[in-house]
Amino acid sequence: MLYKTPAYKLLSTLLVACVMSSGSHAAEVLVAVAANFAAPMQKIAPLFEKDTGHKVILSFGATGSFYAQIKNGGPFQILLSADDETPLKLEKEGLGIVGSRFTYATGKLVLWSKQSGKVDDAGQILKAGSFQRLAMANPKLSPYGMAAHETLTKLDLLQTVQPKIVQGDNIAQTYQFVFTENAQLGFVALSQVFADGKIAQGSAWVVPSHLHSPLQQDALLLNPGKNKPAAEALMNYLKSDKAKNIIRAFGYEI
Repeated sequence: MLYKTPAYKLLSTLLVACVMSSGSHAAEVLVAVAANFAAPMQKIAPLFEKDTGHKVILSFGATGSFYAQIKNGGPFQILLSADDETPLKLEKEGLGIVGSRFTYATGKLVLWSKQSGKVDDAGQILKAGSFQRLAMANPKLSPYGMAAHETLTKLDLLQTVQPKIVQGDNIAQTYQFVFTENAQLGFVALSQVFADGKIAQGSAWVVPSHLHSPLQQDALLLNPGKNKPAAEALMNYLKSDKAKNIIRAFGYEI
């Protein structure tokens, strides 16, 4: 398995793909993976390779950025989106295979701090304002960023906290802001901070789902993946119990 991060480094990704193609007869699949799904996919990919003999090349980034790349002729064969709207849009625009789209996971948004006890279990810290910086992903590019924006709006706190917001290009960069404590807290994906059935480090508030649009994440077989054995095999593999068990282990619902 090869993977490049961030995903917008398309040139380096394509170079890697060329090297792999020249050195191997195995079928390969180039996958655009929403940043929140990086950790599960890094566990699923080697199992897929072992079970099928195919090779996987992963690129991670913001769903909005992937959409632009695919529209401009990006060679991805599969999109694992952070929402359900982008795959549907690509399908309607003739850039994806009709009937291939399915929901592979439903994500959860959390307000997280690396500091233990910093975030209470009701998110009251947002109202208290006892923080200097609040990280969130760009809502124009990231569905998780849009979910954070909707949450703050419904809580009537967006204008209050606006001066403290630092924005990441995607949810991975947003997580790094909080992990390095350049921001005292931030809205990230539960999968980024969840392990062994609990928050792995720090403190968090799992945002109630009624505060934002559902984070239903859909997969789509893109046109370059049509009739490609590795791409079709991976789409099926994501529906397997083996893949679903890994997805659930990171806090997603299926």
